[in-house]
Amino acid sequence: MFFKSKKPEPVKEDSRIQDLAIISQMNQDFATSLDLNDTLQNALEVIIKRINAQAANIFLIEEKKQVFQCIASKHQAYLEEYEIPLTQGVMGKAVLQKKCIRVGDVRKDVREIAEFYFDLDNKTNFTTYSVLCAPLIAANECIGVIHCLNKKTTNKLFEEDDRKLLETLSTPAALAIRNAKMAKELIDKNRMQKEIEIVGEIQKTLLSQNKNDPFPISGINIPAKVVSGDFYNFSDLGDGKYGFGVADVSGKGIKSSLLMSKASSLYRCLSKTIFSTAELLNILNSEICETTSRGMFVTMLVGIYDSNKNTLLISNAGHEPPLIYSKDGNFSNYTEAGPPLGIMPKIKYKEETINFSKSSLYIFTDGITEIKDPDGKMLGAEGFQNYIKKYQSTPNNERLKKIIEDIVKSGKIQKDDLTIVAVDGK
Repeated sequence: MFFKSKKPEPVKEDSRIQDLAIISQMNQDFATSLDLNDTLQNALEVIIKRINAQAANIFLIEEKKQVFQCIASKHQAYLEEYEIPLTQGVMGKAVLQKKCIRVGDVRKDVREIAEFYFDLDNKTNFTTYSVLCAPLIAANECIGVIHCLNKKTTNKLFEEDDRKLLETLSTPAALAIRNAKMAKELIDKNRMQKEIEIVGEIQKTLLSQNKNDPFPISGINIPAKVVSGDFYNFSDLGDGKYGFGVADVSGKGIKSSLLMSKASSLYRCLSKTIFSTAELLNILNSEICETTSRGMFVTMLVGIYDSNKNTLLISNAGHEPPLIYSKDGNFSNYTEAGPPLGIMPKIKYKEETINFSKSSLYIFTDGITEIKDPDGKMLGAEGFQNYIKKYQSTPNNERLKKIIEDIVKSGKIQKDDLTIVAVDGK
């Protein structure tokens, strides 16, 4: 009797080809999806199907808290409600050893029993029999783990080949997740940059627009970045009176710009009906003290120019002392000042009336006097005075622009907002 020899079944070879095809497809799918949620869901669908697992989830490492956070899950509920310490369970061991871990039977495998985090089953109403856990490693950095639970077979237990397979599939998944995270961060950064640009445009609308000569007040603001922590405003109050205000918010960035926007809006509204500069600062201080963040404050100088009486009514809340350039070519300072706005409530600011005939008042922020040349030397008050003298004969709606342009062209390096307001007396 003759027996035909059986041909060896190419199971393993077919399996390798299948796995290569899956990995190739995963890479292709992941490359076309930069959405992190889509990427994660796609990864789990592919992995569950190939591993033949009952459930799977992806935990990413939250660096600040040093915990695992579930950001995608299939067939195991409520995981997003829990944070698991990095040192806990099979996940912690997989990250520590940077290799895929298999717990064949969580209730019998005494070598791994201490590694299984049974509390997660209790919290999610899930019964775990066997576990595969592969670290997600991209650019030699572990960003999280893929967690597979229970093989869909009679005994529900994973085998060594399953562990090797998940280890293989986790590599493209890790790269895809890393790329998706980077894409999301870039999109968020671009969105934030766009929002900052919009804030900057809104801020510009809060600044008064210069008018043609002989309007007695002009201003200029050149932000160091997109948004500014400085502002100025001036207006015609009628009967030959003109109101003006200049302010500088402490700090930089969005928080400072938001406080600037609040202070400028309050000033624009209140200055139209309150003609006591001291009372105006009192109210502004109370409002800002109620909402300002700890450590933030606003320096501000407000005034009213009466062209009929040739006087200035001034109050100062911690702002740079303004310069007065008189008709005889000399400079003087107005030095009376209270504390900045937002530091202490119930402050009573003072106001003073000064004679102002054929003179100019220059109010500025410290970005002007503290601007430095390449050698680190600051412009200072005296240096600023030289620019004032140089352009004093220029109409005020052009003068400040020429001063700023000349300062910058001289090689000075701007690191802070530059703001100047000029008031010209008759």
